[in-house]
Amino acid sequence: MSADRVTVLVVDDSAVVRGLLARAIETDPEIRLIGTAMHGQLALNALRKEHADVVVLDVEMPVMDGLTALQHIQKEFPRTKVIMASGQTYDGAETTMKALALGAAGCIAKPVTASTSASIEQVARELLPLIKALSPSSQRGSGAPAAARPAAPLVSTAAPPRTRRTPSILVIGSSTGGPQALRAVLCNLPQDYPLPILITQHMPPLFTPMLAKHLGVDTGRPALEGAEGMLIERNHTYVAPGDFHMEVAKRDDRMAIHLTQSPPEHFCRPSVNPMFRTAADWYGNGVLAVMLTGMGDDGIEATRTVVERGGYMIAQDEASSVVWGMPGAVVRAGLAHEVLPVQDIAGAILRRSLQEVAG
Repeated sequence: MSADRVTVLVVDDSAVVRGLLARAIETDPEIRLIGTAMHGQLALNALRKEHADVVVLDVEMPVMDGLTALQHIQKEFPRTKVIMASGQTYDGAETTMKALALGAAGCIAKPVTASTSASIEQVARELLPLIKALSPSSQRGSGAPAAARPAAPLVSTAAPPRTRRTPSILVIGSSTGGPQALRAVLCNLPQDYPLPILITQHMPPLFTPMLAKHLGVDTGRPALEGAEGMLIERNHTYVAPGDFHMEVAKRDDRMAIHLTQSPPEHFCRPSVNPMFRTAADWYGNGVLAVMLTGMGDDGIEATRTVVERGGYMIAQDEASSVVWGMPGAVVRAGLAHEVLPVQDIAGAILRRSLQEVAG
């Protein structure tokens, strides 16, 4: 097993946090901790001596901070994936969003509980699946340049929409690697793109309002973290808040957002499933759905509902995904009408959104 274990370097200026992260990692026999470092410069020194498949990188550190270290790692060790570990503060979330935009593969919130055992359990639950999803064995074929492998099929076996209808809403699910993919898609839609856009991105609380803020700045369209009862407006983007499922509901004669803390689905809250499912309930064959990069298969059940009710499904291809879990599940189930590189998805959205669709 040792040769196949994913190797990890932990970088944090807090000895307590380094210890918690290290102890959580050491609970999994499929992961090998190669060492720890207290700032970015020491991390680079360690990587020059021994390869790490994944670096868990603190945001704020002396000598060399997380953003600077991330850029050095990407340049010098391009095969190494980086997970940002942030304190649950405004500044930490802001810097983490910048790191994700620069290419960090994912992020976790540092534990805040005073209990050591509870902290280790929290870290293990959130961090270990992410590390393994980014391991070379899981990544074979994922995230490689498109030219390096045969292209994914452009059209899958999903049934065509049953009737002629222009979409009324765009719903997007994403997870690992999602912030970069979301930016690539949404920034390539025109500023006056008319449909409301609902997004479920797997992220902790505090990070999701920051994601909405950055999407608003980057796209020039209003982007908000979803709130209970918020009316769904055209030309607006809504991001599911961390630790809440975001659903579509009816408020008088208008569509609105409904938030719940019902049990997690696929271990996720927010989950893509409630958003896709309720969009299909209210909009029927007016749903245009997109599944972007992410680990696991959250959203697969509700994707089936979307397609069965005549909605249209686009999935990101394997080559451009950081982790081809969620979109891969959709493709393998035969539910994707189109399977596209991330850079081509905006064009497909526009073609589908702005033209009448023959059933």
